This record gives sequence, C-alpha cells and structure tokens, in this order.
Amino acid sequence: MAHDVHVEARSEAAYKQYRRKAGQAMRNQVTVFAIMIFLTFIAFAAVQAGFSVYLVIPIILLFAGVQVGLQLYYFMHLSEKGTGIIQFFIYSAVLIVFPMILTFITIIWI
Repeated sequence: MAHDVHVEARSEAAYKQYRRKAGQAMRNQVTVFAIMIFLTFIAFAAVQAGFSVYLVIPIILLFAGVQVGLQLYYFMHLSEKGTGIIQFFIYSAVLIVFPMILTFITIIWI
C-alpha cells in the first residue's frame, strides 16, 4: 500500500521570497546572538573590574532579563505570526510572578 505524497512546487518568485525571508531571519539571529555575547562580556567585565556589589548585581540582573527577552523573541520564534496566545500567557505570567517575587523580597528584607 503506497502512501500518497503531496509535493508542492513553488514558483521562482515564491522561492526567492522564501530565501530572502530565511536569510533575513538568519541575519537577525546572528545579530541578536552577537548582542547577547556583548552583554555577557559587559557583565563579566563589571565583575572583574571590582565594582561595588550594589552596582554589579542590578547590572547582571538587567542584562539577564534583556537576554531572556531576546532569546524568547528571536530564538524561540515568538516574533513569527501565530504566536499571539503563547505571548499572552508568557506576558501574563511575568505580570503575575514579578510582583510576587518583589513582594517576597520586600517581606524578607523588612
């Protein structure tokens, strides 16, 4: 029993458009990867330079948050169409979890 295989042929214009979009996506990922490496380098340099702990910790946490956002948006393909519901749940979780963590930290330190 043979399986039916559907082969879709693209026109030359559609193929070129697909290749252009794929190339642009790859350039975006490489650019974002370079930005994340640069942010990591700055965080390591801040630690190695001997800055105050009260300056280094917020810098590291800020850069970590930026890198998480970049990874979600570009490497987990949340920038593509059809990911609206996933983005909704992620942002809703952030809006719920961040105030909870802030509240617990405030309760512990006061």
